Amino acid sequence: MSIGDIFYIAAMILFVWITFAIIRNYYRNKFNSNGERLDMLDKYERK
Repeated sequence: MSIGDIFYIAAMILFVWITFAIIRNYYRNKFNSNGERLDMLDKYERK
């Protein structure tokens, strides 16, 4: 296995990990601690 193949595999693993982290944080910010969607709540319920 050449050094280029090793770098390619490392880059793919890093890409998958970063993509997973971005998607996970996107959905974490959409829901509150009770599992309710923040964009579906009324304004008085958000506080």
